[in-house]
Amino acid sequence: MLKLPKNEGLNLVPFIDIMLVLLAMILSISTFITYNQMQIKLPTSENSQNTILGDEKLSININSENIFFINDKKINYEELKNRIQNLNENVIVELRSDKNAKFESFVRIIDLLKEKKHEKFIIITEKKL
Repeated sequence: MLKLPKNEGLNLVPFIDIMLVLLAMILSISTFITYNQMQIKLPTSENSQNTILGDEKLSININSENIFFINDKKINYEELKNRIQNLNENVIVELRSDKNAKFESFVRIIDLLKEKKHEKFIIITEKKL
């Protein structure tokens, strides 16, 4: 039977180093997963209100690169047009546009809603502090 001398023990430093590297990798991967969500910087408004709770909602978003999203799913303009044309009149449309997006993109969505004669929409902004 082999005995360790009294002043020598198990060296845990390499084990701790490996665990710290694994922790750093997990944390960096998890931040990539959370940042995969669409980021929109909403314009501010002094008269911003809470959104109206309704049964059916459709969220249309425009990011800073003028890309359209429906319920956080990227779509092109033709798909957006078809989705609005097939929209039920009771659905509330929430419009979110990044403050750096082109105003033209926002107007295109409003124009599609007018063409459909859909008047149940909300423009989402942040409350100005």
